[in-house]
Amino acid sequence: MKEELLNRSIEELLAFDRNYIWHPYSSIENPLEVFLVESAEGVRLKLGDGRELIDGMASWWSVIHGYNHPLLTETIEKQAKKLAHVMFGGLTHAPGIELAKLLVKYTPEGLNRVFFCDSGSVAVEVAMKMAMQYHFALSRGGQNRKNRFLTIRSGYHGDTFHAMSVCDPVGGMHSIYDGVLPRYFFADAPSCRFEDDWDERDILSFESLIRTHHDNLCAVILEPIVQGAGGMRFYHPEYLRCVRRLCDEYRVLLIADEIATGFGRSGELFGCNHAGITPDIMCLGKALTGGYMTLAAVVAKERVGRVISEGNPGIFMHGPTFMANPLACSVAVSSFELLISSDWQERISGIENKLSEGLSPCRLIPGVADVRALGAIGVVELEKPVNMERIQKRFVENGVWVRPFGKLVYVMPPYIINDKDLQFLTEAICRVVEIESSIE
Repeated sequence: MKEELLNRSIEELLAFDRNYIWHPYSSIENPLEVFLVESAEGVRLKLGDGRELIDGMASWWSVIHGYNHPLLTETIEKQAKKLAHVMFGGLTHAPGIELAKLLVKYTPEGLNRVFFCDSGSVAVEVAMKMAMQYHFALSRGGQNRKNRFLTIRSGYHGDTFHAMSVCDPVGGMHSIYDGVLPRYFFADAPSCRFEDDWDERDILSFESLIRTHHDNLCAVILEPIVQGAGGMRFYHPEYLRCVRRLCDEYRVLLIADEIATGFGRSGELFGCNHAGITPDIMCLGKALTGGYMTLAAVVAKERVGRVISEGNPGIFMHGPTFMANPLACSVAVSSFELLISSDWQERISGIENKLSEGLSPCRLIPGVADVRALGAIGVVELEKPVNMERIQKRFVENGVWVRPFGKLVYVMPPYIINDKDLQFLTEAICRVVEIESSIE
């Protein structure tokens, strides 16, 4: 009887969800099946029906220490009893100050002005506004011609309005907004892979565009080393060094979107560290709070802040209501300290090796175009897009949570995942990909 009531309760919840809730990247006309999560611990999601799934997604890159980490949970509880939220306009608080100290200390040298905001996509909006306002201030109130952006194809920077304008417009998820979004400049995506020998021809498209349009460019924006949702591509560090040199030569700001790559995911603390460069502005989010709460930060060079502050109107025109939320800042401090006090580099190197080894059998499966791994990121790229509804359900039946998109079956598990669970995860991916390939 108890089991019948439980099943009925789950069915009622899912029925309401289906009829009234709009999930991301979904249709209300023909929604994909969703799975009710009751609780989570470590790398496991416990579903309402009792099944457990090994989480290969770290809740979209963010839960780096696993779910329900005792230190992070305790931090939230303690902070909630003291100060859950207060506006950041005219007021400040210790959690925000302590987090800013850590960001200034550990981000690439020279980034020393921290602006907090709500989410990764909003951080991109803030960074783009900073770049525009910087050049407006330099023009001393005159006509500012430097208000355009240059980026690279296969990039992704978020779903808010101006962030969409620097996502790849060719066949991308935002193509329906073409004609409404501002039109910016897109260089060919880097073709030299992370492990390849550098070919200087790889930078020619970018070099040509910045040389031709630098009088109108306020900034270059890109994801360092790892292009995420635009294709899960890993490119050569020399490309990033060339971009930094060209931005300096033509006096164009460089914005590094480290929302996905920050906090160790690529094997370095930040993607820019692979190339040893410092951007003028860096966007951080996702893993910033260890996946506990939404929070983002934009960290800029002193000169960016000084120019904006000394120009007209003399202040930076942005102020989110929940900017520097104390709960989020406090758990971000604990998450960051937990990361840097651990053997995270050794662990992520081990995850990379296990992902490379565990996913390698996919190379022999018909319909698989490529298999690659970098840091705690593993990718199986297919020749054709997946049947999302079918493959999602099949992964759940195989005891793992993996959410592909397009032609990409990818994972970025929590850093605490052990070798046994990682093997289970990669074997499930190989098994499901093989089954799906036989159907197609």
